[in-house]
Amino acid sequence: MSSDRSKLLNGLLRPQKSEADDINRLCDVIRETSFEIHKFLRSGHLEKIYENALAHRLAKVGIEVTQQHPLDVFDADGTLLGHFSADLFVAGRLIVELKACKVLVDEHVAQLLGYLRASRVEHGLLINFGGPKLQVKKYILNRET
Repeated sequence: MSSDRSKLLNGLLRPQKSEADDINRLCDVIRETSFEIHKFLRSGHLEKIYENALAHRLAKVGIEVTQQHPLDVFDADGTLLGHFSADLFVAGRLIVELKACKVLVDEHVAQLLGYLRASRVEHGLLINFGGPKLQVKKYILNRET
């Protein structure tokens, strides 16, 4: 990791004044780390390789990351309908869904939004390592949505 990169991460990891600033800084770190991974690995690997790389690099800088984090899906009456696994669950409040395809499509967005709704997590990132350019999209699902 270059010294410029270390300065950027240190700045981004500094405590913030509000929760919104904090989640935005966390997303910035993940975006920047994903870019570095894409620059190093390029496209062409399986999704699991990018998942492992991102989890490894985030953990290295002290960010809590859980891979294949199990989340339950409940019906309105509380009946358990099933389970899903988020690719990455970061800092206990951000779902990261990774893809390794040519381009993101509506189904990928629907998948992440479904995960956010089911888990009642407000923030999510959809990251595609498979194209010639890294794609990173942030989604916020308000409780009223």
